[in-house]
Amino acid sequence: MNAPKERRELDPAYTWATEDIFPTDGAWQEALNAAKDYPRRRKALEGHLGDGPEKLLEDMRLSDEISLACRDLFSYASRKRDEDTRVSRYQEMYTQVMGVMVEIDRAGAWEDNEILSIPEDTLEDFYAREPALGTYRRKLARIRSRRGHILSPAEESLLAGAKAVTDGPGDIYATLNNADLRFPDAADSQGTLHSVTHGTFIPLMYSQDRTLRRNAYESLYGVYGQFRNTCAAVLSAQMKQLLFSAQARRYSSPLAAALDRTEVPETVYRNLISTVRANLPRLHRYTALRKKLLGVEELHFYDIYTPIVGDADTTVPYEEAQKLVLEGLAPLGEEYQAMLREGFRNRWIDVYENVGKRSGGYSSSSTAHPFVLLNYHGTLSDVFTLAHEMGHSLHTYLSQTHQPTAYQPYVIFVAEVASTCNEALLMEHLLGKTTDRRERAYLINHFLEQFRTTLYRQTMFAEFELTISEMAQRGEGLTADALCALYRRLNEDYYGPDVVADDRIALEWARIPHFYYNFYVYQYATGYAAAIALSQRILKEGAPAVRDYLNFLSGGSSADPITLLRGAGVDMATPQPIEQALELFGSLIDEMERLMDD
Repeated sequence: MNAPKERRELDPAYTWATEDIFPTDGAWQEALNAAKDYPRRRKALEGHLGDGPEKLLEDMRLSDEISLACRDLFSYASRKRDEDTRVSRYQEMYTQVMGVMVEIDRAGAWEDNEILSIPEDTLEDFYAREPALGTYRRKLARIRSRRGHILSPAEESLLAGAKAVTDGPGDIYATLNNADLRFPDAADSQGTLHSVTHGTFIPLMYSQDRTLRRNAYESLYGVYGQFRNTCAAVLSAQMKQLLFSAQARRYSSPLAAALDRTEVPETVYRNLISTVRANLPRLHRYTALRKKLLGVEELHFYDIYTPIVGDADTTVPYEEAQKLVLEGLAPLGEEYQAMLREGFRNRWIDVYENVGKRSGGYSSSSTAHPFVLLNYHGTLSDVFTLAHEMGHSLHTYLSQTHQPTAYQPYVIFVAEVASTCNEALLMEHLLGKTTDRRERAYLINHFLEQFRTTLYRQTMFAEFELTISEMAQRGEGLTADALCALYRRLNEDYYGPDVVADDRIALEWARIPHFYYNFYVYQYATGYAAAIALSQRILKEGAPAVRDYLNFLSGGSSADPITLLRGAGVDMATPQPIEQALELFGSLIDEMERLMDD
């Protein structure tokens, strides 16, 4: 595994085109300076929203203008910061734009209260007198539905100003994790050293060299062990700030506060955990099969990623990955294919790892087009990550194309459906084109791993996050010892008796950035279950299912997420999609056993 290059050494063709947002840092600074006038413009409308429909419409349109301007300011600063987290200039730009956004929020802290104060019959009269205001009917209704959680203007201003403080734990963790932590090289069985970074760690876990896997595992978690108390303190601060915010807005819990914002019932979160827990025997059966096929006396956590059909593992060049993704997503039609090609050709994607680059992968928006961060190393997992992140990007692209500004952003609950549906379609394509028994077994192993890492593992993360949130709510200390004990116990429950839950895996919580995303991770699991159902419908029914699916992707936040998904053909208010997905997981284990016994 080659060490990552410096940013300046990369071929620009494989880097994202941030100049599509702003041509230079100077242009960004000019736009930031212009945005500093938004607080004044918002304050000028205070006390006038009830004067008539014209003033209310002016306020709604100003909100749209601010949303678009801040989208680009934030996107440019964030993309540049993530290219190399060591560069202080872009850290400062990110801090500046966040500060301006806080001031804008503070200047509009009166807005919701004023909207609430408009009598219902007066608001209906406004709609009748000004048809253009009808565009914002759902937005206004949503604000009015949160009447019990909107505070006085002075309190709203105070909370808006506190955002720079409440964002602190996540910002501190990101800096520590991405910019400061360094891991020792890991030696393979021949004594060759391999660089261990956030980007190389999982590829190293795929290695057939068990010595390398073990040494990389010890390298990574050995460093986290040195910072376990710091990581615990930062995560504890995150849970406390979420609790503070929830209590300030009179929610029963941080979970209730988080899910209210996305219009998802709490029962969806709890149904996920209970349904997956009821199906843990299937995961235990899979880990037992993995242990058997790897032929090891003890199955460790550094053994659970490596393919159990090792000689089918190949490196996939990035250009080949693009081709596979295009082929795999052909069932979604030519319109979808054309958007994919546009993203591939026009530098939407930052492909390769470089020194200091943010770890992992994501998709983010701008008014120009979406942007995708990868750390591509050529594994099959990386190919699926490309399909996954482009699913997010085309969801964004369609929403921004078809929805007015107010409804272009979509909630995270539906976001993970678009990405994982792409993965499911790609997998079905790869399985359908192979005629080799061993290659099929390799692909099924990868499919099984998607279930393990997405449906099971993310549910375990969700249970961990909910448990530590409830501990904070009860006033219990979130010490490193307490977090490690809980996390180790969950790994034992989920993975079963055939995997050794050691002191290293008990530290894994310290390297998961998603615990700073406010009840985010469960949506990977629900999204995966929904995606399995949707992909099966697309493959079976063709054009009608594709039409419904593209309408869903174009829906933005024009309806609540459960309603949007029902329109696409899946009801996530019930456990049924999760149960159906786990039935497929069981059938894949059956086929793997047959293939490997032949």
